[in-house]
Amino acid sequence: ADGRALPKLPVHVGLVVTEEEPSYADMASLVVWCMAVGISYVSVYDHNGIFKRNNSRLMDEILKQQQELMGLDCSKYTGEFANHDKTGQVLNCQSTLKVLSPEDGKADIVKAAQNFCQLVAQQQRTHSDLDVNMLDNLLSSTNGFPDPDLVLKFGPVDSTLGFLPWHIRLTEIISLPSHLNISYEDFFSALHHYAACEQRWGK
Repeated sequence: ADGRALPKLPVHVGLVVTEEEPSYADMASLVVWCMAVGISYVSVYDHNGIFKRNNSRLMDEILKQQQELMGLDCSKYTGEFANHDKTGQVLNCQSTLKVLSPEDGKADIVKAAQNFCQLVAQQQRTHSDLDVNMLDNLLSSTNGFPDPDLVLKFGPVDSTLGFLPWHIRLTEIISLPSHLNISYEDFFSALHHYAACEQRWGK
């Protein structure tokens, strides 16, 4: 109901933690809240790659909180984890989740550039074929995901610390002091702030 009440809801939200001690329970709460309000794509990122390395622990916490929050309503939702080791596991909501680390940012751009150069060397492409859409297609870490509309950045660092540098050209970034013990009211207030933003697309 809260999601429907907003005039504008992001399709893809990035949850970026810049703090040194990430909390699985608090991050799981944020992911489940995103699902509950109807956000289709969620990315979780921390600059040390802790969530990605401990992906199963995070997923278990998300599923546990989902059951607690949505209870019997879970059967109404379908979804998936986008990470390879959990593909096909039901998130019980119309949301898809990716857990990212720095290797999915600049390193993925480097790999995409190398792959394109190989295609040119093999004469399958010419240098003039390289454009925004071509590079988007060559990036593997976000394949099938739209660019984030909104990034919620948690922590005192005034930086996204390498989170998808190619994809956040037009992204609204909202900073919050911490993800630790974050309340639903803080989360929904950030969505409300996003909904009220007038995006001028560089005009």
